[in-house]
Amino acid sequence: MYHPKENPWQIKSEEEKYDNPWINVTEYQVINPSGNPGIYGKVHFKNLAIGILPLDEDMNTYLVGQYRFVLNEYTWEIPEGGGIIGTDPLESAKRELLEETGLKASQWTELQRMHLSNSVCDELCIIYLARGLEQHEAEPEDTEQLMVNKVPFEEVYRMVCTGEITDSVTVGAILKARIMQLENTL
Repeated sequence: MYHPKENPWQIKSEEEKYDNPWINVTEYQVINPSGNPGIYGKVHFKNLAIGILPLDEDMNTYLVGQYRFVLNEYTWEIPEGGGIIGTDPLESAKRELLEETGLKASQWTELQRMHLSNSVCDELCIIYLARGLEQHEAEPEDTEQLMVNKVPFEEVYRMVCTGEITDSVTVGAILKARIMQLENTL
Protein backbone atom coordinates (compact mmCIF):
# COMPACT_ATOMS: atom_id res chain seq x y z
CA MET A 1 0.00 0.00 0.00
CA TYR A 2 1.40 3.38 -0.99
CA HIS A 3 1.75 6.20 1.52
CA PRO A 4 3.78 9.43 1.64
CA LYS A 5 7.22 9.08 3.18
CA GLU A 6 7.71 12.73 4.16
CA ASN A 7 6.66 14.00 7.59
CA PRO A 8 4.02 16.74 7.05
CA TRP A 9 4.68 18.18 10.53
CA GLN A 10 7.38 20.86 10.91
CA ILE A 11 9.02 21.05 14.34
CA LYS A 12 9.95 24.62 15.30
CA SER A 13 11.20 23.82 18.82
CA GLU A 14 10.96 21.20 21.56
CA GLU A 15 11.08 21.35 25.34
CA GLU A 16 11.31 18.51 27.83
CA LYS A 17 8.50 18.94 30.36
CA TYR A 18 8.91 15.84 32.53
CA ASP A 19 11.25 12.89 32.95
CA ASN A 20 11.35 9.84 35.25
CA PRO A 21 12.80 6.32 34.92
CA TRP A 22 9.79 5.11 32.87
CA ILE A 23 8.61 8.02 30.70
CA ASN A 24 9.65 11.33 29.22
CA VAL A 25 7.22 14.07 28.15
CA THR A 26 8.23 16.58 25.46
CA GLU A 27 6.24 19.54 24.14
CA TYR A 28 6.81 20.55 20.53
CA GLN A 29 6.03 23.86 18.85
CA VAL A 30 4.93 22.81 15.38
CA ILE A 31 3.51 23.84 12.06
CA ASN A 32 0.75 21.30 11.45
CA PRO A 33 0.09 19.60 8.08
CA SER A 34 -2.33 22.37 7.04
CA GLY A 35 0.32 25.06 7.68
CA ASN A 36 -0.97 26.40 11.00
CA PRO A 37 1.12 26.82 14.18
CA GLY A 38 0.34 24.64 17.18
CA ILE A 39 1.72 22.44 19.91
CA TYR A 40 2.08 18.69 20.18
CA GLY A 41 2.94 16.67 23.27
CA LYS A 42 4.72 13.33 23.10
CA VAL A 43 5.06 10.74 25.86
CA HIS A 44 8.15 8.60 25.23
CA PHE A 45 8.23 5.22 26.95
CA LYS A 46 11.63 3.98 28.07
CA ASN A 47 10.57 0.31 28.07
CA LEU A 48 8.64 -2.03 25.83
CA ALA A 49 5.20 -3.11 26.96
CA ILE A 50 5.05 -6.89 27.22
CA GLY A 51 1.88 -9.00 27.38
CA ILE A 52 1.59 -12.75 27.83
CA LEU A 53 -1.44 -14.89 27.04
CA PRO A 54 -0.88 -18.15 28.93
CA LEU A 55 -3.10 -20.98 27.66
CA ASP A 56 -3.14 -24.43 29.19
CA GLU A 57 -4.10 -27.68 27.46
CA ASP A 58 -7.76 -27.22 28.52
CA MET A 59 -7.95 -23.70 27.01
CA ASN A 60 -7.84 -21.93 30.36
CA THR A 61 -5.92 -18.71 30.74
CA TYR A 62 -4.74 -16.74 33.74
CA LEU A 63 -5.94 -13.24 34.51
CA VAL A 64 -4.13 -10.90 36.85
CA GLY A 65 -6.24 -8.53 38.91
CA GLN A 66 -4.83 -5.36 40.35
CA TYR A 67 -5.76 -1.83 41.27
CA ARG A 68 -4.54 0.50 38.52
CA PHE A 69 -3.46 3.84 39.99
CA VAL A 70 -3.95 5.86 36.79
CA LEU A 71 -7.49 4.55 36.20
CA ASN A 72 -8.43 4.64 39.87
CA GLU A 73 -10.08 1.25 39.50
CA TYR A 74 -9.49 -2.49 39.74
CA THR A 75 -8.83 -4.29 36.46
CA TRP A 76 -8.39 -7.84 35.15
CA GLU A 77 -5.67 -8.34 32.56
CA ILE A 78 -3.39 -10.94 31.07
CA PRO A 79 0.07 -10.91 32.69
CA GLU A 80 1.84 -7.71 31.58
CA GLY A 81 4.92 -5.71 32.33
CA GLY A 82 7.89 -3.86 30.96
CA GLY A 83 10.88 -4.99 28.98
CA ILE A 84 14.14 -3.11 28.75
CA ILE A 85 14.65 -1.82 25.21
CA GLY A 86 17.66 -3.52 23.65
CA THR A 87 17.18 -6.81 25.51
CA ASP A 88 15.36 -9.86 24.20
CA PRO A 89 11.63 -9.15 24.72
CA LEU A 90 10.94 -12.88 25.06
CA GLU A 91 13.18 -12.99 28.15
CA SER A 92 11.14 -10.09 29.58
CA ALA A 93 7.94 -12.02 28.85
CA LYS A 94 9.26 -15.12 30.64
CA ARG A 95 10.24 -12.99 33.65
CA GLU A 96 6.86 -11.24 33.80
CA LEU A 97 4.88 -14.49 33.52
CA LEU A 98 6.83 -16.01 36.40
CA GLU A 99 6.69 -12.85 38.53
CA GLU A 100 2.95 -12.35 38.22
CA THR A 101 1.57 -15.90 38.02
CA GLY A 102 4.33 -18.31 39.01
CA LEU A 103 3.97 -19.96 35.59
CA LYS A 104 6.75 -21.12 33.29
CA ALA A 105 6.05 -22.06 29.68
CA SER A 106 7.89 -24.41 27.35
CA GLN A 107 6.40 -23.01 24.12
CA TRP A 108 6.39 -19.34 23.15
CA THR A 109 4.89 -17.66 20.07
CA GLU A 110 4.79 -13.97 19.28
CA LEU A 111 1.11 -13.11 18.79
CA GLN A 112 1.02 -9.41 18.03
CA ARG A 113 2.90 -6.11 18.00
CA MET A 114 0.91 -2.96 18.55
CA HIS A 115 1.30 0.71 19.42
CA LEU A 116 -0.90 1.38 22.43
CA SER A 117 -1.82 5.04 21.93
CA ASN A 118 -0.01 6.37 18.88
CA SER A 119 -1.63 9.80 18.98
CA VAL A 120 0.26 10.79 22.15
CA CYS A 121 2.91 8.16 22.86
CA ASP A 122 5.44 5.87 21.20
CA GLU A 123 4.81 2.82 23.42
CA LEU A 124 5.31 -0.45 21.54
CA CYS A 125 3.77 -3.62 22.93
CA ILE A 126 4.76 -7.18 22.08
CA ILE A 127 2.29 -9.90 23.05
CA TYR A 128 3.26 -13.55 23.37
CA LEU A 129 1.28 -16.78 23.56
CA ALA A 130 2.67 -19.09 26.25
CA ARG A 131 1.85 -22.83 26.13
CA GLY A 132 3.17 -25.89 27.94
CA LEU A 133 2.61 -24.33 31.35
CA GLU A 134 4.12 -25.45 34.68
CA GLN A 135 3.18 -23.90 38.01
CA HIS A 136 5.97 -22.50 40.21
CA GLU A 137 6.05 -19.82 42.92
CA ALA A 138 5.04 -16.29 41.87
CA GLU A 139 7.58 -13.49 42.47
CA PRO A 140 5.61 -10.20 42.35
CA GLU A 141 7.37 -6.85 42.60
CA ASP A 142 6.86 -4.84 45.79
CA THR A 143 4.62 -2.37 43.92
CA GLU A 144 2.24 -5.17 42.88
CA GLN A 145 -0.64 -6.46 44.95
CA LEU A 146 -1.99 -9.07 42.56
CA MET A 147 -4.76 -11.64 42.41
CA VAL A 148 -4.45 -14.42 39.83
CA ASN A 149 -7.44 -16.37 38.53
CA LYS A 150 -7.50 -19.33 36.17
CA VAL A 151 -10.37 -18.65 33.75
CA PRO A 152 -11.68 -20.52 30.69
CA PHE A 153 -10.65 -18.75 27.49
CA GLU A 154 -14.27 -18.54 26.34
CA GLU A 155 -15.18 -16.65 29.53
CA VAL A 156 -12.35 -14.17 29.02
CA TYR A 157 -13.43 -13.71 25.39
CA ARG A 158 -16.96 -12.95 26.65
CA MET A 159 -15.53 -10.44 29.17
CA VAL A 160 -13.68 -8.65 26.36
CA CYS A 161 -16.77 -8.58 24.14
CA THR A 162 -19.01 -7.18 26.91
CA GLY A 163 -16.48 -4.52 27.96
CA GLU A 164 -15.73 -6.03 31.37
CA ILE A 165 -12.09 -6.14 30.28
CA THR A 166 -10.89 -2.87 28.74
CA ASP A 167 -7.10 -3.19 28.96
CA SER A 168 -5.87 -2.78 25.37
CA VAL A 169 -3.13 -5.40 25.62
CA THR A 170 -5.59 -7.98 26.93
CA VAL A 171 -8.22 -7.07 24.34
CA GLY A 172 -5.66 -7.36 21.53
CA ALA A 173 -4.34 -10.70 22.78
CA ILE A 174 -7.76 -12.27 23.30
CA LEU A 175 -9.16 -11.12 19.95
CA LYS A 176 -6.03 -12.27 18.09
CA ALA A 177 -6.20 -15.67 19.83
CA ARG A 178 -9.91 -15.95 18.99
CA ILE A 179 -9.16 -15.32 15.30
CA MET A 180 -6.43 -17.96 15.42
CA GLN A 181 -8.87 -20.35 17.12
CA LEU A 182 -11.42 -19.79 14.32
CA GLU A 183 -8.70 -20.33 11.71
CA ASN A 184 -7.53 -23.54 13.51
CA THR A 185 -4.04 -22.08 14.00
CA LEU A 186 -4.13 -21.76 17.81
